[in-house]
Formats: sequence, structure tokens, C-alpha cells
Amino acid sequence: MSGLVFNIDGREIKVDKDKIKLSELAMLVEENYQGHICMGIIDNRLYDLNRIIYKSCSIKFLDTTTEDGTRLYFRGLSLLLVIASQNLFGKSRVSIKHSLGDGLYCEIENGHLLSEDDIANIKMEMINIVKNDYPIVCKYMTNDQAIDLFENLGRIEKSELLKYRKDDLTRVYECNGYMDYFYGYMFPTTGYLTDIDVAKMSKGLIILGPKNGVKGTTTELKEHVKLSEIYNESEEWSNTLGIFNVVDLNQIIEEGRYGEMIRTVEALHEKKIAEIAEKIVEKNSKVILIAAPSSSGKTSFAQRLSTQLKVIGVNPLPISLDDYFIDRKLTPLDEHGKYDYESIYSIDLEKFNEDLDKLINGEEIERIKFDFIEGKRVYTGEQLSVKKGQPIILEGIHCLNPILTKGIEDEFKYKIYISVITQVNLDDHNRISTSDLRLLRRMVRDNSFRGLNAEQTIEIWPSVRAGEIKNIFPYQEEADIMFNSASVYELSVLKPIADNLLKSIDTESPNYLEAMRLRKMLQYFDEITDLGDIGPTSIIREFIGGSRILV
Repeated sequence: MSGLVFNIDGREIKVDKDKIKLSELAMLVEENYQGHICMGIIDNRLYDLNRIIYKSCSIKFLDTTTEDGTRLYFRGLSLLLVIASQNLFGKSRVSIKHSLGDGLYCEIENGHLLSEDDIANIKMEMINIVKNDYPIVCKYMTNDQAIDLFENLGRIEKSELLKYRKDDLTRVYECNGYMDYFYGYMFPTTGYLTDIDVAKMSKGLIILGPKNGVKGTTTELKEHVKLSEIYNESEEWSNTLGIFNVVDLNQIIEEGRYGEMIRTVEALHEKKIAEIAEKIVEKNSKVILIAAPSSSGKTSFAQRLSTQLKVIGVNPLPISLDDYFIDRKLTPLDEHGKYDYESIYSIDLEKFNEDLDKLINGEEIERIKFDFIEGKRVYTGEQLSVKKGQPIILEGIHCLNPILTKGIEDEFKYKIYISVITQVNLDDHNRISTSDLRLLRRMVRDNSFRGLNAEQTIEIWPSVRAGEIKNIFPYQEEADIMFNSASVYELSVLKPIADNLLKSIDTESPNYLEAMRLRKMLQYFDEITDLGDIGPTSIIREFIGGSRILV
């Protein structure tokens, strides 16, 4: 027996075997990882921990401190929840709804609202399933066989979803007699899912995993009252449209009824923006602050809000936060020694608050501009002032951070947070991430308007996400109101453009796996190529082109 040699994170590991499972190798190096090891990358392909390796190679493990690892862990928690629900309540419908903070919000339909005792029993049952360490067996079958299987089990929503798969083989998971289709890999057994918490929330519950992905910890529950409200509103919009999953959406597209759907979505957006404008006038707000993560459509939203304010007799003055950057050479540095343009201290806070205060008090200021080529402030000579009742609109990533407007009384402010909440999931157990929707939006926009290809967008996305986690998400609950800029139909619109961009990424690229993951998600969506019903003020036009309101 010659044995095998592996290179793992630059470290040579020798085993006296002619074959070995990835899970066994993971145990040899697990102390080097903060999180639970979930998967391995070999030759730029992703494998679950059940994979048997027959030859020496280099391996990169992914743990729960990575986005891929977090997705797998919560996929496992979702499976635990479904099995626990069946064990406790018999036949019941479990819906994995959406992320909420660092957890996953779910609902269980079993004939009554969940009590605190129900929640405690669910948590105990999930922990028991972990302790029993049941195997999670991946069974590969043809897609036709998988469709027949779920039809015979009476799981019609699952069989209908699988009809949109383009792959010939489908992974079906079996655990302690329960069978299901989950989009993505799983752990080898339930025993890996040791970090769990469950808490009651709204009509359902929230499941929590390791804090920041670190094994041996559990995320603390935080209330997200306003974010929960916008999720509830999004669900009401889904009820209005009669669209609860991708199969419902595809059926509307296939029947040619998508025009009415698009017009209804745009009307719902316009109605909501008009309501926000009325609230601003009622409060007599002097400063309107709009914050949002990347690719949320805040520029289009700000323009549409301005229009609605004008309709009710208010003409807002836009001020660009970007013009208040300090000179580039004074910009703070990040942990890598590079300019940190996303730091709030890259803004001249003193000058910004001074000018804002003068405007509110009826004084004039000189408009300044930031020269991004020279990296310096330019005084334009133009004088600005606001009339009585004329609000100032400001949008930017720091707008909800109290430090930004510390010199302005709260009574003068109206704070808006824009999110992108996907209103359609693949099915009850397979959700679509809001960050994936934003990434696809940005990819399409970057390619059309900024000269970047899909690979470049994917490359910078982790740093964008890190900046959001640090500078935006902690302050979202500070908002007076939230707006969901997502459209239920937009993945069908983005699909043909995004898929074409993604398939250009080479198989040897470090971004190939992410490109394949996104393409596999998009395969479930029918395309909408007839864009005639999407108006020139629609938020999605900011990304696909054709907007008449962007300057």
C-alpha cells in the first residue's frame, strides 16, 4: 500500500490508505478551522464530505465562516426542522421563508399558532435528531425518477419544481425515512449540526446557527421589528399576485399573463412610494435620508420619491453625500492598508453637518463637488438654499448611521431603508437569497454601464458584502420606514442576460463555482424577454437599461 498525500492549506497530509473520505480528512485538520468544515474543493470542483478520494491531490476546505458553508449549515437546519415537525405534529407544512438577521424565519402550518411549548419541543426534537446522528444519504436518480417519486409521495410542489431542472441527475436526500429535494449539498449525518437555537417569532419561528459561523457558538436572537414588517408586506403582495413559488411564476409566464403581473407589481411600488411621500409631508421632515445595500435601486427610488413629493406640492433638493468625501490622501486605511472609501470617516462629517444645519435654518451654502480624478474637493461657486417646506434628499450607505447627521435634530429627519426581498422561493424548503438577487442585478448593470464582466463583479462582491455588514445592516432598524424594491418577476427578466454573462467564466477561474451555483439557481425560472410592460421609471430599469429617470 503506497498511501496518499494531500496538500491542504499549504500543509502536507499523508495517509496510509489507498482511498479516504473527505470527512476523514476534514477531521485531521478541523482544529485549524474556526467553523464547521462543510465541503471540499478539488480541481475547482465542489464535493460534499461523503466524497471518496482515490488519488493524491490538493484540497481546499470550506467551513461555516464562508457563505457557501453557511448556506449548507442552514440547509441542514432546515432539514432538521422539517423532520422534527413531522415527528411532533404529523402531516404539516413547513415553509422556509427568508433570512432575518443572522437566522432563518420559518412557519409551520399544523392547524394552530405555535406556542412557546411548541417551540421548546421543536428545539428539543431537533437536538435529539442531532444526537441520534442519523445518516443523510444522498441518492442520485434521474430527474424523471425524482419527479415520479415526489408525485407518488403526494409532494406535488416538489415534482412540479423538478420539471424545470435541466440536469439529467437529481440529488434526493433521505434521512431516517424522510425524503426531500434540497438545492445544494448536505452534511453526511445530522450529528454535524451541533450549534442550534430556535425561538418564537411572529406567526412562526426563527432557527439560529453558529455565531459568525464559529463552531461551538450560537447566534443571539435580535429583534428586527421593521424588517419583519416589510417581509409581511411582501407576503401580502405575493397573496395579491397569487405567486408563492417559482412554479406559480412560471405558469403565469407560460400562459402569457405576465404583462398584467408586471403592471400590478409596478402599481404596488408606486402606491407604496406615494404613501411614503405623504408620511414625509405629514411629519414635515426637512431631511430625507435614504440608505440601502448595493444594487437596491436607491437612485431610482429617490427619483420616484421626488416625483411623488412634487405631486403633493413639495419640491425636494437633492444633495450628494459623495461630494463630501475628504481629500483622498486623508482617507482612512482598512486592515489591508488600502483606502477605505466605505468608512464613515471618509466623509467630512463636520463640513457636512455644518452645511446641512445652515440649509435647515434658511441660510445659503456653496455647493461643493468631489473631483474623483484628482481626489480633491472643488468649490463650484453655486449658492444653494431651501425654501420653507422644501426638504433635502440625501442617499448613501451611511445615511442611517447616527454619526453622519449627529448635528441635526432627529425631529427633522425622515429615514428610509431600501431592501431587496425576494418574494418568490423555489419551493417550501428551498429559498432564494436576497443577496443573490442583488448580485445578479449588479452583474447585469456592471456589464451594461460600467464595462465590467461577470467575473469582475463576482470578484469584488465579498468586499461589498463585508462593507454592508459593517456599515449598513447594523442601522437598518433605525429607519422610519422600509421599502422593498424587488419585483417578483425580475429573476425571469435578468435570467437570459445574467446566464449569458455567467457562462463566459472559464472552468479554471476561481469564480467558476459561484458562476455555476447561480446558473443552477436560474435554471428553474422561465425567461421574460418581452420587456414592453416594464415602464421607464421601473426600478429594474436601473439595471437592465431603458430608465428615463436616472441622471
